[in-house]
Amino acid sequence: MPDVLQGRARYRRILRFAARAIVLFWWYELLLPRVGFRRVTERTRASRMHRFARRFRSLAVDLGGLMIKLGQFMSTRLDVLPPEITKELEDLQDEVPAVPFEQIRALAEEEIGVPLGQVYAEFDEVPVAAASLGQAHRATLASSVAKEMGFTQVVVKIQRPGIAGIVAVDLSALRRVGAWLSRLRVVSRRVDMPGLIEEFAATSLEEIDYIHEAANAERFAEAFANDPRVRVPAIVWERTTRRVLTLEDVTAIKITDVDAMHAAGIEPRTVAKVFAEVMLDQLFVHGFFHADPHPGNIFVTPRSGGEGPEWTLTFVDFGMMGAVPDRLRASLRKLIIAAAARDGRGMVVAMHDAGVLLPSADTKELERVLTQVFARFGGMGFAELRELDPREFRDFALEFSDVMLTLPFQLPENFLLIIRALSLTSGLSTSLDARYNVWDSVEPYASQLLRAEAGNVLGDLGGQLRENAQVAWHLPKRLDAVLTTVEDGRLAINAPKLEDTFGRLEHTARRLVSALIFAAMLIAGARLHADDPGTGIALMVASVVPLLHVIFGRRHDR
Repeated sequence: MPDVLQGRARYRRILRFAARAIVLFWWYELLLPRVGFRRVTERTRASRMHRFARRFRSLAVDLGGLMIKLGQFMSTRLDVLPPEITKELEDLQDEVPAVPFEQIRALAEEEIGVPLGQVYAEFDEVPVAAASLGQAHRATLASSVAKEMGFTQVVVKIQRPGIAGIVAVDLSALRRVGAWLSRLRVVSRRVDMPGLIEEFAATSLEEIDYIHEAANAERFAEAFANDPRVRVPAIVWERTTRRVLTLEDVTAIKITDVDAMHAAGIEPRTVAKVFAEVMLDQLFVHGFFHADPHPGNIFVTPRSGGEGPEWTLTFVDFGMMGAVPDRLRASLRKLIIAAAARDGRGMVVAMHDAGVLLPSADTKELERVLTQVFARFGGMGFAELRELDPREFRDFALEFSDVMLTLPFQLPENFLLIIRALSLTSGLSTSLDARYNVWDSVEPYASQLLRAEAGNVLGDLGGQLRENAQVAWHLPKRLDAVLTTVEDGRLAINAPKLEDTFGRLEHTARRLVSALIFAAMLIAGARLHADDPGTGIALMVASVVPLLHVIFGRRHDR
């Protein structure tokens, strides 16, 4: 019963937070700008976003569970969220308290079926890492297993007790929030929020299944089996269950530890370049990628003697992985080739093929925007962009904001994970080399892809010729059917409904008058409140009447 009550309290707390945030968003971003207070919303937006991020951070740290994962994801969305939010949440992953070892021991022994002392020769009670869903401890394998595996030192990941119930409550609350957001047109016209919540749910449920994570690690290792740049820890299957994962200890130099790299004779700039190339290979060659490549999940491991590179990139934590279907991978290849060629139209075509734009999207303005982006900023690295006058970015954003905000984007399955992986890759590479230029990785990679695509040109040309021949063969029959329809007088022509259009214009004019009355009464009430509180409050309350006409009159227009 206590667990049930705690779950209900957790559920209600998440919904209260989301409801408050949605109401504030509706008031400041949707309602006030429509009634003449756009400057107020713009002037207060930064402070409001900062307060929201602080409140969410406090909620996530207090609740843990998927709220931490959600905060980590939000911190990487520099493309859609303001810096006031992403900056506040960027180090959220370091604030998860560890579970007492006695609870961890009990869960591990329940899963394995025997005391830890019979399974591991040594087991460190102090965790090496504590995450929102589980924590990791160093251990030494028993001699019999160590001899078979070829190594003795391991890391044991153990789930937090009761995390499955917490995840279920969090997902239930997020599904409710997604349903709320889908009723806001500004959200629903751009993204299928319930669909994204379900995708997040599937990823989260996979992440708490360590059998699934172990299988991901082996699949990833197989993809890079012949690549000396990459190393993956081996899985000790005899000591792995759904809630306990034992894998080879491959801890080495953290990829952001520049001083340790220099001490080992490793050049961070080279690491940045190789890391970006490896991530591009995952996305565009293998179609199976690490979706959480943050610094804690990647090490630089020096090698001594032998052939190959002097160091390798070692990846860990394969709970969050993404798969790119063949069709989407082909579209992404076209996208990166067009980006390297500074081809705005080519990028729009590739975005259509990838399913990022709705088929009905009018993309002429988007082509113009991308062409001007490439003309002004194409080829620049992050260091060069930081040196530009911020006013130039602001003017550019203001010029094209309407185009970007109204364009009907949609996100296909796994696309958010792709964005996350690329965002983390770019940020990590830049932290290793302040002068890092993403084009240095993209352009040679695009050239390689272009050469590979050239081998398929003849096959594509043959397919196009066959398609054209089929169209030409059926064309006379289609023309004859159209002419017959015209002769019989059965050709229907749909004209715009002018009466409905004029009706909507009339209702819009009435709502505009109501909006002006509402604004006048609200402002007058606010000014009178200091001298005559009774009259001021009365005017502000009365202003609700014309406000209701603005709101529900809009619904009637539709």
